[in-house]
Amino acid sequence: MDRRFLTVLGVSLVFALVVSSIFYQMSARAGGGSKRPDQDSMVDVVVAAKPLAVGVNVKPDDVKIIKVPQAGFPKGAFTKVEEVIDRPVVSNILLDEPILDGRLAARGAGMGLAPVIPVGMRAVSVRVNEVVGVAGFVLPGMHVDVLVTGRPPGDQTFSMTTTVLQDISVLSAGQTIQPDSRGQAINAPVVTLLVSPEQAEVLTLAGTETKIQLVLRNSSDKSITETAGRKLQELYKNVKTAATPAEESEQPRPVRRPRPRPVDVAQSITPAAVPVALPPVPDQIEVIRGEKKTVEVVNNPRPNGVGRN
Repeated sequence: MDRRFLTVLGVSLVFALVVSSIFYQMSARAGGGSKRPDQDSMVDVVVAAKPLAVGVNVKPDDVKIIKVPQAGFPKGAFTKVEEVIDRPVVSNILLDEPILDGRLAARGAGMGLAPVIPVGMRAVSVRVNEVVGVAGFVLPGMHVDVLVTGRPPGDQTFSMTTTVLQDISVLSAGQTIQPDSRGQAINAPVVTLLVSPEQAEVLTLAGTETKIQLVLRNSSDKSITETAGRKLQELYKNVKTAATPAEESEQPRPVRRPRPRPVDVAQSITPAAVPVALPPVPDQIEVIRGEKKTVEVVNNPRPNGVGRN
């Protein structure tokens, strides 16, 4: 066998041993530096023992404690069960999810929908039907506009539709405060809206005096559109209708000519002249005395045309 070949083979084996020894030492140092967290570096955290829906108060059976590394402790989490007992849930909590302070309302805030209402806001329920409720597609968390239809005060001759509230958040649909996991539509006869105190007054008055229609809008659309409203006759522009009393008062009234009075035939004929009775002519006697001639009236006059006896 060639001596040169044996020399190269020996050098290669020595070099391989040196490199393997170096890598072994490096891996040993890396393994020794990464130590497992001991029990002293683990902390308690309160998690949900079952899914918790919005509006329920946390009970001892609803939570449990698990160990997590101190470095992975969630911000806002709790370490003691007593800190979360009897606090209302304001956002759905899943199984084994750490309970955070932002998911709970203050203790004593109430149950159901009350803890979800922000401070300074109000919740007003509106009765709707399948059509008015946007065909059942109103879900909690959506935003709607509120339209009212009625007759304006002071003018009861036509109906009018106008937008009174815009970009109103839906708190609940029926008895549901949160949509289900499948996102199915909720056909509810009552929709609860989140409004300010001033808007609550408008919504209550509209529900009492007019008909309410909810219009679904994009939740990311925060624009407010000014509308003038629409009157009923604007829907029938090509149809001629009778003028309203207000319109008739504005139009000039035609001057009416006096009608000729009927002539009474009986009054138009002049009656025949009726002879007037003359006073009776007294009897006269002509007396001649010499050259004088006189006429004397008899004291006893007789009726005209009647002779003396």
